[in-house]
Amino acid sequence: MSTETPSSGAIDYVEHALLAARDLIESTVTRHRRELAQDSWAGTALGKVPLAEVVDTLVDCAERTVGVVLSGDEEQTRAVCAALARPVRGARRAVVVRMLCEEPVLASGAVRALARTDPRCEIRICDGGLPALPEALLIDGEVVYLRRGPSEPGRGPGQASLVEDPATVRALEMMFAGTWGNAVALADYPRLGGRLCPDSVRRILECLRTGHTDEVAARQMQVSLRTYRRYVAEIMRELGANSRFQAGVRAVEMGLLPSRH
Repeated sequence: MSTETPSSGAIDYVEHALLAARDLIESTVTRHRRELAQDSWAGTALGKVPLAEVVDTLVDCAERTVGVVLSGDEEQTRAVCAALARPVRGARRAVVVRMLCEEPVLASGAVRALARTDPRCEIRICDGGLPALPEALLIDGEVVYLRRGPSEPGRGPGQASLVEDPATVRALEMMFAGTWGNAVALADYPRLGGRLCPDSVRRILECLRTGHTDEVAARQMQVSLRTYRRYVAEIMRELGANSRFQAGVRAVEMGLLPSRH
């Protein structure tokens, strides 16, 4: 009986073949899931299908890339962020995620929270708005989910469509890429509007959280008491906070201050 040990070259070949087979199986499974989902949506206006179901299915079926366009719809923002934050099914390798947002999206805090917890996601802000792009999910360069119109309860479903025509998908991908190239990285985007620089905003928020009196905080900031209080009022207005405590909570939610465990 032969006791020869297989050469390393043979082992590498077998491993490569097995990995290729695994990738093919995973690709087939994800495509099958997407087809099943689309079959289940057939006969129903896509705008009436629960948004969370559509987003969760399409993101889970992505194999390589996910492009996201968010313009401020709170339901869409929550659904997309929740789908991206959920662990993927199976052993599928990580996808590249690019999220393109208008500035109002940041008000909910969900996008900043995702950026802190998911290193896959690269997020950019389009400060001038997204006039040519509706809210969308672009999956693997093969399918695009578009959504327009209201999604609030009592206002009816938004208009939605699933685009698979290669030429149309390619055009939408090019529009996304062009807008992406002119957008600002989330880390470089001003955290709050107004005249205060980000460092000053963080210092003031930290003073509020630690309970410094306005007099002490103003001295630390080297500004007059009146100016400091005007800065505090400006920050609270930008955060949409009715109290200093609420301002601190929202600052943590938006990533302006680190949370305390």
